Amino acid sequence: MSDRVASARPVRILLADDQPLLRTGFRMVLGAEDDLDVVAEAGDGVEAVELSRRLLPDVVLMDVRMPRMDGVAATRAIVDARLPVRVRVLMLTTFDLDEYVVGALRAGASGFLAKDVPAEDLIAAIRTVAAGDAVVTPRILRRLLDRFAELLPDPAATPAAALNALTDREREVLVQVARGLSNAEIAAVLSVSETTIKTHVGHVLTKLRLRDRVQAVVLAYESGLVRPRA
Repeated sequence: MSDRVASARPVRILLADDQPLLRTGFRMVLGAEDDLDVVAEAGDGVEAVELSRRLLPDVVLMDVRMPRMDGVAATRAIVDARLPVRVRVLMLTTFDLDEYVVGALRAGASGFLAKDVPAEDLIAAIRTVAAGDAVVTPRILRRLLDRFAELLPDPAATPAAALNALTDREREVLVQVARGLSNAEIAAVLSVSETTIKTHVGHVLTKLRLRDRVQAVVLAYESGLVRPRA
């Protein structure tokens, strides 16, 4: 599966939410940006999958709870569909639905945001995901992984041999990624350049055969490299 060749065209977005008023609000916010283009709307998970397969949007802005098929199942169906291009999914959640998010990450979502996220953060997240990176919001990530640690497998039952392929510095970088730090923040912590950190992150993803930073975070917790706080 190949990614799109970078171009100056707008990022194509599919809105998937069962509340028409919310979709209208998102469309208004995103439509004000020259580099973002809402190409379609879906009112449930089944429709989101069908439109994703037909329209091949760059990013699906996916609600977690929807009729017929929830956002987690829809994400998994989109990611597993072997589409000719990579369709990335950005999940929207509320704290009362936190239990869905770990499943969404495992299903292949490229990140998640709170539903009440400020407009500028939503826009930045869509651009980040469209560019091939993942959105890991530290505040939400820590709360989710701490609160739902029981959803993660026992590290003793999780093969951690893959971590042996990492150098000490790459392990160190993976720990910081799992804590939700950006490349710039990790660079400051480790007193190296941001370019160096970007290289280390790339090596980590390649060696562990991971899709993006979100998968790296989940693996770090599942392997026991990082443990949720008590």
